[in-house]
Amino acid sequence: MNLAEAVNTQKAKPGLALKAMRNVRRHKVMYLLLLPGLIYFFIFKYIPMFGLILAFKKYNVVLGFWDSPWIGLGNFQRFIEGVYFWNLIENTVLISLYKLLFGFTAPIILALMLNEVSRKWLKRSVQTITYLPHFLSWVIIYGLMVSLLSPGEGFVNVLLKGFGFGTIDFLTAPEWARFIVVASDIWRDIGWGAILYLAALSGIDPSLYEAARIDGASKWRQIWHVTLPGIRNVIIIMLIIRLSHILDAGFDQIFMLANSFNSEKIDIIDTWVYREGIQRLQMGLATAVGFFKSIIGLVLVVIANQVAKKFDGQIF
Repeated sequence: MNLAEAVNTQKAKPGLALKAMRNVRRHKVMYLLLLPGLIYFFIFKYIPMFGLILAFKKYNVVLGFWDSPWIGLGNFQRFIEGVYFWNLIENTVLISLYKLLFGFTAPIILALMLNEVSRKWLKRSVQTITYLPHFLSWVIIYGLMVSLLSPGEGFVNVLLKGFGFGTIDFLTAPEWARFIVVASDIWRDIGWGAILYLAALSGIDPSLYEAARIDGASKWRQIWHVTLPGIRNVIIIMLIIRLSHILDAGFDQIFMLANSFNSEKIDIIDTWVYREGIQRLQMGLATAVGFFKSIIGLVLVVIANQVAKKFDGQIF
């Protein structure tokens, strides 16, 4: 860089700073609205990242955060070489994939169905009934499931006995464990997830449907060529968000549903971290596993982003 270029660069810097200040001054109301969100993320998301140091230490309560000895990748090695590692990975990945495959598509299907309902009272009633379970905790939902699925007086088993079939202990049978987890998750969140897609559907230009009907398109063709492309961007965004949490199979739900009989099929990384990190005070190990999950989530988000850019022509 010659002297003239250096002088021009120094002159440009104050101009950029001045331009930024003018932009902030011009849109100060928008920045003020943005400020609470920035403060929230800074306090609860960025400051706690200093705790990642524990992933590389053998944390000792007596020695404290800074004086605990460094062990490098020892916590990661301990987790990967553990006897439960592959079982935990299998359960976590399978349950997450089942939830992604069925739990992600179910709200879209419900939204498409509700969008075709012409009677407003029926549409609002179904929508209200389906999203109310989202506000129930898993403790309450587990109580409902016991009432419905218990082998003695559960409603489902009473029906089975009434039709001459044997009773099934759904809540303890290992072969039913993953199905119960995925089905209860869909039942709880299908209505809540459909709200976003219904909002996106309301933004589709009605003239597109009129043009499709003039061209002789059936209802299915209208859904395929007009409705789904109209909400494609929302679907891609939600898919990317879900992929970032691919190893979050639902701690609260699994914690309530797991027992000594079915834990082999539904014990996931989060429940194992709870036992090792909280109950046995292995804070370094718990932090390392959380860091491990975050890295995988980041990689999946980047890959999904690139795929979305390739096939959709834009990046989110």
